[in-house]
Amino acid sequence: MVKRERAMVPEAEFRSYYGRPVIKAPIWHEPHMPTYLYLGGMSGASSLMAILARYTGYPGLARTARVAAAVGSAAGAVLLAAELGRPERFLNMFRLFKVTSPMSVGSWILAAQGGLAALAATSELTGILPVAGDAAVLASGLTGPLTATYTAVLVADTAVPAWHEAHRELPFLFAGSALASAGAVGLVAAPRAEAAPARAVAVAGSVLETVAGVVMERRLGLLGEPYRLGRAGRLMRAARALTVGGAALAAVSGRGRTLAVLSGLALTAGALCTRFGILEAGRASAADPKYTVIPQRQRLDARAEPSAAPPDEREPANRT
Repeated sequence: MVKRERAMVPEAEFRSYYGRPVIKAPIWHEPHMPTYLYLGGMSGASSLMAILARYTGYPGLARTARVAAAVGSAAGAVLLAAELGRPERFLNMFRLFKVTSPMSVGSWILAAQGGLAALAATSELTGILPVAGDAAVLASGLTGPLTATYTAVLVADTAVPAWHEAHRELPFLFAGSALASAGAVGLVAAPRAEAAPARAVAVAGSVLETVAGVVMERRLGLLGEPYRLGRAGRLMRAARALTVGGAALAAVSGRGRTLAVLSGLALTAGALCTRFGILEAGRASAADPKYTVIPQRQRLDARAEPSAAPPDEREPANRT
């Protein structure tokens, strides 16, 4: 039996050289980036809802979803350009297509989604080229889900500990939040008689977002702290309360227009709080060295553990 030596010195205090963080903090700005993440998700999920409404006999909801998808993608592109500082930087992303770069792939996805959504909405509002408009809606069935979730890959593909280690759950969290956001728009803007699919989408998205968030925080352990503490913790708790409350209101919103509007507003506020909370959690985890150092040490210890025992106590090799 291997005996481990008892530590004779206290745990080290995690500090960085000259008071600087171990890694660089995210430079994304508020409200540009979190609002862009929300709008992209809402646009992508609205495209899916437009297909659902179009082929299940809800023309009013289909029209609302088409317009929401177009407005969301256009406004999101404007915010992304503003985040980059100069519009030409956004245009420069289209000089090449790099599969290994989430930003490059995401830019092309956003452009495709924006073009298809704009064509679908214009055709719906003007009555011009209805066949092309319907084809654009069907094509957005591919770009919509990608637009709603690629931002999760973009966030996770960084050195920020609270984001990178959450790469398993973030796509599900973003997808759920996007569906809840699209359902919220349908509840507020679609005709009341056609709001049933929007209610279903809103409730399903809220459940997915809530479950993914809980699973993420529990699985991350130490790295789940930034999602629970400080400003990020307050935002994430507010997001969860608004999302759950909005879903509950959505489930009974068929009883009155006021309930539908309150549900839509709560779900929208919850989706925005989620995006702002995730951004703040990333900043907090990048600023505190322990969130970088402790997981690294744990991974190194886990790799070295099989060889820690003396040779005579290791598992014997298979012999033929």
